[in-house]
Amino acid sequence: MALRRFFVGGNWKMNGNKESLEELMTTLNTSSLHDQTEVVCAAPSIYLDFVRSSLDPRIGVAAQNCYKVAKGAFTGEISPAMIKDCGVDWVILGHSERRHVFGESDELIGQKVAHALESDLGVIACIGEKLEEREAGTTEEVVYAQTQVIAGFLLSEEFWFSFLMEGCCSVPDNVKDWGKVVLAYEPVWAIGTGKTASPEQAQEVHEKLRAWLRANVSDDVADSVRIIYGGSVTGANCRELAAQGDVDGFLVGGASLKPEFVDIINARA
Repeated sequence: MALRRFFVGGNWKMNGNKESLEELMTTLNTSSLHDQTEVVCAAPSIYLDFVRSSLDPRIGVAAQNCYKVAKGAFTGEISPAMIKDCGVDWVILGHSERRHVFGESDELIGQKVAHALESDLGVIACIGEKLEEREAGTTEEVVYAQTQVIAGFLLSEEFWFSFLMEGCCSVPDNVKDWGKVVLAYEPVWAIGTGKTASPEQAQEVHEKLRAWLRANVSDDVADSVRIIYGGSVTGANCRELAAQGDVDGFLVGGASLKPEFVDIINARA
C-alpha cells in the first residue's frame, strides 16, 4: 500500500488583511511543524502574491478558486496561469460555498479541475452532502456523483448525443495524474456550524470513497490518493479524527486563522 503523506490545508476564505495575515504567517513561520505533514494555506486571491512571498517555503499556498480557461473577458475571475505567475501551486475547487452560495454546477467544477490540472496546479477538490441528503440516506450517492464529475466520468445525455451524432467530441478525462489531486470530504452540514462528523462517520465515508476509486479508477490510485476531512476541525478534535485509517488530513476553515492551526497541523506528530 502506498504511503500517503498527511495533508493539512487552511482555507482562510474571505478573511484577513495584511496586518492580521502577517501576524498569522509569523506564527506559522516560527512554529515547529511536523515535517511529515504537507501544509497548504489558501489565501484570498488579492493576497496570493503577498502570502507566497511572506510564508516559509516549506508551506504551500493555494488559491480558493479559479476559472476554466487561461484568459479572456471574464470580469472578476482569475486563471490558473495567473495563480502560477504568483508562485502558487494549488487551488481549491468545488467548495460547498462555491456550489451552494454562488451556484457553481458539477459540470463547471469538472471543467475547472481539468484546466487547473492541465496548467500544472495541484487541486484540492471538495465534495460533500447537505444535511437533508445525509438524513435521506443519500450521502454515498451524492459524494460518488461529485467524484465522478471531478474525474470526468459522468457525462450528460447531451454530450453522448453530440458524441454519437457529430463525432466531434472527445470523452472527458479530467484527471490524468491523480498524484496532483487531494479529495476533501466536507459534509456541508458541518462547515462553519460547529458540528463535526464523528471520527466514525468521517472514516466510513472516506473508506467508501477509497473503495469507489478502487472500483472505478485503479488500485494504485485508491491506495495513494489523499482523502482529507473538512468541517469544524479544531485543535480539540483533530487527533481523534487523524487517527482514522482513511483520514489523510484536513481542510480547515475558521481554526486555520487561529494559533490552534499549529496543533491541527501536528495532529499526527
